[in-house]
Amino acid sequence: MSDKKSEAGAFIQVKNVWQQYGDQVVLERLNLSIAEGEFCTLVGASGCGKSTFLRLLLGQEAPSRGEILLDGQPLADEPDASRGVVFQRYSVFPHLSVLDNVTLGLELPRAPLLGRLLGRGKRDAREQAAQMLHKVGLGHALDKYPAQLSGGMQQRLAIAQALIMKPRVLLLDEPFGALDPGIRKDMHALLLELWRETRLTVFMVTHDLSEGFTLGSRILVFDKPRIDPHAPGAYGARVTYDIPLNDGRRAPAAAGPFRTAYQGA
Repeated sequence: MSDKKSEAGAFIQVKNVWQQYGDQVVLERLNLSIAEGEFCTLVGASGCGKSTFLRLLLGQEAPSRGEILLDGQPLADEPDASRGVVFQRYSVFPHLSVLDNVTLGLELPRAPLLGRLLGRGKRDAREQAAQMLHKVGLGHALDKYPAQLSGGMQQRLAIAQALIMKPRVLLLDEPFGALDPGIRKDMHALLLELWRETRLTVFMVTHDLSEGFTLGSRILVFDKPRIDPHAPGAYGARVTYDIPLNDGRRAPAAAGPFRTAYQGA
């Protein structure tokens, strides 16, 4: 397949992207074409720019050079509803119940002045939030507060918060790094189930190589091919290996109630 053909069908295009802070080059010459529905795991040594690349995809930062296109259009200058994100540290509101944490994601865009919906709009938002929480295994904890949840349950809550906005791209930055091995295995199964049903495009940073190979349909290895010991910041990291994995898992999933609800059919 030619580069022109692959770019024409690409959902996300990364074109000659560099990221530099002062004299420190973090990323250089990134060129990628990502199809919609791919699950890309990002691996590499600490400090090689994986999380920086995730921030560029989220729109928290703009590239020093180059551009990133989503469906042929430049990324918005700020994060928007097309991109959901889950960090290792749970991005939940401790003073709100589990249900209200997820409902808030629907309320704020629809009621920007008050921050809260009223009447039927409120009931509909809470019903959607409850359905999402049931899907991620928190249907029994709607009235609990984040402090009452285990680490794995808090991460399920963070995933529900991200998915309730129906993003097209899900960005995960070491989401399971602080979890016990048994809980991580459960979270892997949940994430793969959600990915199959929603057909989201996923980018996940992980330091666990086996996790990267287990979850990804494509693994992107970040590394610095050039190092100058006298000027350690002179060169940045690139994607040195781009490996397709588990291609059979990308077969279309059967439509189900969650998939229909997620797409807003």
